Amino acid sequence: MSEEEFDKRARTRELAAEFIERGDPLGWFDALYKESEGDTEKIPWADMEPNRFFKVWAESTGLKGGGRTALVVGCGLGDDAKYLHDLGFKVTAFDISPTAIEWAKKVYGDADIRFEVADLFHPHRDWLGAFEFVLEIYTIQPLPMDLREKAIDAVAAFIAPGGELLVVTRGREDDEKPERLPWPLSRKDLSRFEHKGLKQASFEVLPDDTDDEPAPRFVVKYVNPQHVP
Repeated sequence: MSEEEFDKRARTRELAAEFIERGDPLGWFDALYKESEGDTEKIPWADMEPNRFFKVWAESTGLKGGGRTALVVGCGLGDDAKYLHDLGFKVTAFDISPTAIEWAKKVYGDADIRFEVADLFHPHRDWLGAFEFVLEIYTIQPLPMDLREKAIDAVAAFIAPGGELLVVTRGREDDEKPERLPWPLSRKDLSRFEHKGLKQASFEVLPDDTDDEPAPRFVVKYVNPQHVP
């Protein structure tokens, strides 16, 4: 790992620990964006292009929007939202960080994407059960473990009857203890989605051959089998 890469990840963990210690486990996201002062190199997940694991999945499955509604959870600077927009989805994307949303609007303001500041745990009521495609990439894994089930429940609640959810996350074995942020998800963790009534449609494990802290990526598709009465 390069010294610069180590420094930004170390700073991210340090900042997260500070906010968690003071009882604000979500506040560090906006603090990190503010601290970066517009420099994407200081944001570990800011690639300024779609997540590569999501893109591989989308290309292999021929993902098309066809005017369907899509929600991007924890959208950051909006790269994945823009990719979904280009695939033909009608996209809403949110993040808890006002700084990130302001930044995303500057970068992708010309696209017809609805960027919103919102809290996963206190979303707009009209979003519940409203989206035909929901995308969750790396949003659950940086949250403290005691919020994991609550976060999964919140994500599941966005999916419309007959809709789809795609989750991309660092993965770990069920008996493997996560050591530090970002805390990878296990199959057992992800099974919570099925407990919320979703059906697992596919589960792919993609190798990580470029990350300085390699971990397999789980790319999991769920469907909401409920039908509109």
